[in-house]
Amino acid sequence: MGNNQQDICLKFGASYIEAPDYLKVGISLNVKDGVMPINGLRHLPEGDTTGWYIWAGEEFSDDPNFFVPLHVEHLKEWCPSVIKYLGLAPGWRFLITDTGYEDVWRDETLLNG
Repeated sequence: MGNNQQDICLKFGASYIEAPDYLKVGISLNVKDGVMPINGLRHLPEGDTTGWYIWAGEEFSDDPNFFVPLHVEHLKEWCPSVIKYLGLAPGWRFLITDTGYEDVWRDETLLNG
């Protein structure tokens, strides 16, 4: 086991909040290109979204077109390595690299509107 969403939440002391396949994440197109590192942060879910924003590289852009909507179910093709983190509750972030480095932390500022 060890790689499922609830295991990740237990490992880091986070609450588990499901990110169902039919909801959307905001994702940068460069994730599909294999750019590293991969970053993710979760705001409170709104409408048909999970609250997750996922991007590749050192920084994200303020460009309104930087993030595109993607259903969670399509992450299996885009970037399966992030799926295990999607159960982390709003207010959590992660950063992973292709060398196996993993950082997961709570960021209270994500919960402030």
